[in-house]
Amino acid sequence: MARCAICDKGAQFGKVVSHSRSQVSGRSNKMWKSNIRSVKVNFNGRSQKISICAACLRDLRKAQAE
Repeated sequence: MARCAICDKGAQFGKVVSHSRSQVSGRSNKMWKSNIRSVKVNFNGRSQKISICAACLRDLRKAQAE
């Protein structure tokens, strides 16, 4: 699974609990995937392709606009 190169955000794991909880084992496994994008970024005049989450990508674009 991909991870963000800046904040190291990745997939989150947990349990889904049924609303009624009527079943004995009313919990099943769940995975939440983070919004990872592959983008080209210029570092020291060189173009590199990195995996970055959407929140960090938004912050980078805001910093470039200023």
